[in-house]
Amino acid sequence: MGNLLKEELAKKAAKNETPKQETKGGTVLSLIQQMLPQVKMALPSHLNPERLIRIVATEIRRNPDLLSCSKESLLGALMLSAQLGLEPGPLGLCYYVPYKREVEFIIGYKGMIDLARRSGQISVIYAETVYENDKTFDYQLGLEPKLIHVPSLDKRGKPFAWYGVCKFKDGGYYLKVMGREDVEKHRKRSPSASSSHSPWNTDYEQMAKKTVIREMFKYLPVSSEMLEIGLPDGGIVRAREQAGEMVVDVDFLEEPSETPQTKNEKNESQNRESHEDQKKKN
Repeated sequence: MGNLLKEELAKKAAKNETPKQETKGGTVLSLIQQMLPQVKMALPSHLNPERLIRIVATEIRRNPDLLSCSKESLLGALMLSAQLGLEPGPLGLCYYVPYKREVEFIIGYKGMIDLARRSGQISVIYAETVYENDKTFDYQLGLEPKLIHVPSLDKRGKPFAWYGVCKFKDGGYYLKVMGREDVEKHRKRSPSASSSHSPWNTDYEQMAKKTVIREMFKYLPVSSEMLEIGLPDGGIVRAREQAGEMVVDVDFLEEPSETPQTKNEKNESQNRESHEDQKKKN
């Protein structure tokens, strides 16, 4: 009799537990489905909204900790993916990383490369890792910058530097070199850097390469969607409804990378303030 009672109680507990888990995941996924019309409006032409939603659903199943994040934050990450045209997941275009009860939106190395190429003014852009046992690594700045890197084919040792190279269609080029100390400063600014889900812990070299490309963005031509959105990388995202539309807020724990437009706006604002201060003094 006692064993039968225990079995019945176990069955009831199992029945009660399963719907709760399904309801939580099902609620988030149903909300994502409801956002399909807004996702369609935000997506660039080369991405299919149904495909993006399926990929996000797969990402949630792959990383169930995302379900512990607020629905506003998860929906905000989805909307940013739609606006930027970047798919989350193993391809490394972008990542959704749980941070406390929010989602940190992180653009990956391949995502940065993809965004840079959309301007149509870049012919080649890439980043490379330099290892301590590579045969040659030398670079110089100034009026005639140059970089020479001859890698070793085996036993390359530990990585100690990363560089990015961009060639423009008009024949010009731009290069950027960063050491481990500089890369580490960026890593430590990431809210989720210590999380096991963070790409800084699963794909360090790819993230280091991405950091170089991100720094180069300040001096690269950017596409129209980047001018409008900015570079929402490494921020905590939340979606909210405003005047019947979904708006995405991004909270940064570090300053977002500036685009040419934001730099101009900042300079104009500073010039106006300086002019007004001078008028008051006079």
